[in-house]
Amino acid sequence: MLDTEGMKKTRKLRVGVLFGGRSGEHEVSLLSAASILSAIDPKKYDVIPIGISRQGRWLTGGAAQQLLRGNLLPDSPPEIMPKRVSGVGQSAALPTPQETLNPLALSETGPLSLALDVVFPVLHGTFGEDGTIQGLFELADIAYVGSGVLGSATGMDKAAMKRLFAATGLPQTPYIALLRSEWAADPKRITRQIEKQLAYPVFVKPANLGSSVGISKVHDRSELAPAVDLAARFDRKLVVEQGVGGPGAKPRELEVAVLGNDSPEASVVGEIVPGAEFYDYNAKYHSDASVPIIPAKLSKTEEKQIRTMALAAFRACDCAGLARVDFLMEPARSGSKARTFLNEINTMPGFTSISMYPKLWQASGLSYKKLIDRLIALALERHKERQQTDFIHD
Repeated sequence: MLDTEGMKKTRKLRVGVLFGGRSGEHEVSLLSAASILSAIDPKKYDVIPIGISRQGRWLTGGAAQQLLRGNLLPDSPPEIMPKRVSGVGQSAALPTPQETLNPLALSETGPLSLALDVVFPVLHGTFGEDGTIQGLFELADIAYVGSGVLGSATGMDKAAMKRLFAATGLPQTPYIALLRSEWAADPKRITRQIEKQLAYPVFVKPANLGSSVGISKVHDRSELAPAVDLAARFDRKLVVEQGVGGPGAKPRELEVAVLGNDSPEASVVGEIVPGAEFYDYNAKYHSDASVPIIPAKLSKTEEKQIRTMALAAFRACDCAGLARVDFLMEPARSGSKARTFLNEINTMPGFTSISMYPKLWQASGLSYKKLIDRLIALALERHKERQQTDFIHD
């Protein structure tokens, strides 16, 4: 990092903010990126907005800005920007408007990735949060914010995630994982299996998606098939979870923000009181009815337990940089204490200035602008540590 304390500042860090993508969470990504771009310190960073359209085209310059504003037309050119970008003592040629921008694209002077010091991939969901884009950055040998290939993939795949949580001994609600093809082949058998192992209400989810896209709360058998069909639109792998608390009981929805690499820290615990029956996509992004409570009203013992579980979940999935860990607390019953269940981990949570992840850190003493600085520093730290690995055996 060229702006480290004690070193003479020679130039600003070049940060590529990557947004959009081929995902059901495309719009969420645009909102997160817009907040970051408006808050990131221009005195510290040269910022390069990089967009990915719904069709998978990489966009820079004016086209990226159009995408960010939601004004990109289907026939817009792939990119509009100067032909060269200066790097550290060299420059990388950019493609012509007829080409697709790719961090691995080679020119006579080397890969385009050399023009950037770090990438902040504000991509939510498929092709951005599942290890695919992280693998591209690893191949390009470029620093990037967030978890690596394994942490991103396991944090995205709810079935794999739950197996890692179970191996770590973290408490979870009962669940079943199944394939879309299994449901299509014999829905009656799958229905019997679900009803034998779980009790209504249940939640049906695509295994690989976020922002509550494709998720349904199922109260009885009549609602099950439509819910599975909906989830199956978004992934080949599905997860059916038993609701916490039982019929008529609404659990508390608690969240913790985690920040760090090998020595992560946990924020205060926050709570979301959904305006809907559960915190679905509409409640998250299109309704003001949901109420965040930060910090959540918990005993010191409960708060300590939840924060400890959040760090354990972060390590279980081999996460890095940032993650939001979600919990469900069942209502206390007569003669017994309320139990808390780990729900899931999100390795690239919503990142607008009013999203829970930044708000949790703000309540913990870290401002939105400083949080961006910290994440960029963690990305560079992790990339530097990775350079210690010998990938070639003599």
